[in-house]
Amino acid sequence: MHAIRQHEFGPAEVLRYEKVPDPRPGPGQVRIEVAAAGIHVLDTMIRQGNQRGPFPHPELPMTPGREVAGVVDELGEGVDAEWLGRRVVAHLGQASGGYAELAVRDVEAVQALPDNADFDAAVAMIGTGRTTMSILRSTPLSADDVVLVTSAAGGIGALLVQHANNIGATVVGAAGGRTKVEKVRELGADVAVDYTAPDWAREVRAALDGRAVNLVLDGAGGEYGRTAFDLLGPGGRITMYGREFGEHRFTSDDLISRALTATVALGPNLLRVPMRTLENESLAALADGSLVPLVNPPFALADAPRAHAALENRETYGKVVLRPRR
Repeated sequence: MHAIRQHEFGPAEVLRYEKVPDPRPGPGQVRIEVAAAGIHVLDTMIRQGNQRGPFPHPELPMTPGREVAGVVDELGEGVDAEWLGRRVVAHLGQASGGYAELAVRDVEAVQALPDNADFDAAVAMIGTGRTTMSILRSTPLSADDVVLVTSAAGGIGALLVQHANNIGATVVGAAGGRTKVEKVRELGADVAVDYTAPDWAREVRAALDGRAVNLVLDGAGGEYGRTAFDLLGPGGRITMYGREFGEHRFTSDDLISRALTATVALGPNLLRVPMRTLENESLAALADGSLVPLVNPPFALADAPRAHAALENRETYGKVVLRPRR
């Protein structure tokens, strides 16, 4: 099979398209003929060798990727024969191996998909979707909320915009550039703004016509996150889930003076609920159509370096997906 291999840490160019032996499933495992492989921002950090959190540096060489969807084409010892030929999606956990034409996973970690399920959408919901479910558990929303979502055209942000819209909240979606802003508007945001514009906060205030933002769901951090924070009215809440959330530069005095509440949705909070439970909730929302992931036009497997670079340069929207071809 063909796979992306990484022999050293570094820029996107260290990812190489190579031919490698086909993997074989062990006892209790299935092999998946991969139709779609998800790219996560954490993948880019692991590739660089500067990831934070509980993920150890992988041993090299390796095949990156932790999210796959496709069809089971081989069974390991002890696996029920009904799995053969099934459409499935799986998160590979801390293991790697997703950027490939074939991937192996323990059958207990695999989720079956209906015949009409879209593989790109499924691979988005198995990782990005389950994270979104965790964020929503830590930050309940109501129809009375005025919600500002940053990185609103990102994988998680797009789902948060849809959820807030579904429950009747007033939704402000902030994203970078005309194309992304239009995507946010299509997702159902009441107000869609370009946060790379210098006066975007004033645009938000004008659009809300006196109503204050009382909840920020922030996946951007940095300058954008700080501006979103400053838009909060007294008693408001901010939930941070982005990779740069530590760069907001607000203090406890900022919170106390305005009676604000800040929550970090990832890290230990993400682990409070079993991942399988979050996956079930995410895939159920996909199945009933209440959440439809925004998916960037897919890249070919061989174009993984270009996909990584595009994600890092903020040139993509929604979930970034690779499509292997055999």
